[in-house]
Order: sequence, then structure tokens, then C-alpha cells
Amino acid sequence: MEYWQSIYANFDVVALEFFGFKIHWYGIMYVLALLISLGIAKYFVKKDKINISNAMLDSYFIWVEIGVILGARLGYILIYDANTLWYLTNPWQIFNPFYNGEFIGIRGMSYHGAVVGFLIATFVFCKKYKQNMWKYLDLVAISVPLGYVFGRIGNFLNQELFGKVTQVPWGIYVDGVLRHPSQLYEAFLEGIIIFVILYFLRKVKKYDGELIVYYTMLYAAARFICEIFREPDFDIGYIILGLSMGQILSIFMFLLGFILSFYLKNIKKNL
Repeated sequence: MEYWQSIYANFDVVALEFFGFKIHWYGIMYVLALLISLGIAKYFVKKDKINISNAMLDSYFIWVEIGVILGARLGYILIYDANTLWYLTNPWQIFNPFYNGEFIGIRGMSYHGAVVGFLIATFVFCKKYKQNMWKYLDLVAISVPLGYVFGRIGNFLNQELFGKVTQVPWGIYVDGVLRHPSQLYEAFLEGIIIFVILYFLRKVKKYDGELIVYYTMLYAAARFICEIFREPDFDIGYIILGLSMGQILSIFMFLLGFILSFYLKNIKKNL
């Protein structure tokens, strides 16, 4: 347990280095998350006999990945970053991976921003190729959670998004202070648990779009809970009523899912 608590002192965030070019564990986990999500999507397309071709699915994931990266980065800058105005007046710096001539990668991504980018990419893709958007969104709902696990493990290995100070024996020392490994809580609750629930719910779904509604509401609830153990962003802190920005956005996300469920049920009744 002592080694676990001091794991950050014995762990390098850089996995590999070639000629000064550093590959971080976070980047590796991000790529794994994408590949696993795509693999799971193809598995369920075949298993559940969903009418989506391999070529169309591959194309869709490229669109979605671009939307997610753009949305996640812009969302972080607009919501969380203390230098928002500087980035808006120097937009070429938003995706600049270098600092003072050193490659440091792109740091700072927002999950809620990624969701917006993902939705826009999905809407445009389905309009362009005349696809059923709700069918794709349901597939994403069941495919993303396990990939998301690797994303949160990447946060943990990258030594970011720390938990609150604690005395639990499984806590991690960060700069000499014992903290909750909240990234791993999120990997379990927002990833594994949601996947298991949706795995069974998909067998009883009554209309296209039902799974993405469940995912939206389940993720919002799980994220709200995990934020209890996660240190709020240092530049923002708690916003109102002791709620963090992540919790406030999760409340809106839950309400969105709730409203969407009524909208889709109403469409089904009118068919």
C-alpha cells in the first residue's frame, strides 16, 4: 500500500522518448480509448445486426474524433482556463503543442466541451450522408464507456485532475498530501458501471435514441457523484451552493437528457 500511495514519486508521465520527442502515457491511453471504442462499436454492429457498414462507421469515427478534439479543447479554454482572453486573441496558440521551444503536448481538455463537439460532428455527418442520427448516437452510447475508462486512467497517469485531501488507505500522495485517486473513481463509475447498465438496457430499448438518453443521464449522475471526491479547478473553485463547475454542467446535462427522453417518446407516439 505504501508503494501505491507514493506511485507518483516513482512514475514517469513520459512513456517513450525519441530524439527529444516525448510520448506521454496520457497520449497512449487516449489512442487506446479511441481504438477500443471503435472496436466495441463494430462488435455491436455485428452482434445486434445494426444496419451500418464498416466503411460508414470508420468515416463517422473520424468525423467524431475531430469534433471531440475541437470541442474538448475549445470547451476547456472557454470554461476552465484562466487565460481565455489571451487564447481568443491568439487563436493559433490553442493547439500549439510547444512551449518555449519544448514539445509539451496539448494540455487541458473539457469533457462537456467534447460532448458539444461530438454532437455537432454527428449532426453534420448524418445530414451529409443521410443517416439515422439516433441510431448512431445509440451505438456511441454503448461503445464509449469502456474507452472512457482508458481516458481517465490517462488522467491518473498524467498526474492531473487530483482528488480532494483524504485519509483513506488507498489515497495517493500528491506533493506530500494524500488525496483521493478520483480519476480512477471516474473510470469505474462513469465507464465500467455505465457500460454494464447500458449493455443490458440495449436489449429492451423501444426506440432509436433511447440509449443515448440513458447514457446522458447516467453519466451526468456519475460525474456529479465523482466530483464530490475531486478537487475543483484551482482557478474556479466552487461556483454556487458549494457546487463545482463540473457538477453544475452535469445538472444541465441530466436535464437535457430528461427533456430529450420526452421529445423522442413524443416522436415515437406520433409515428
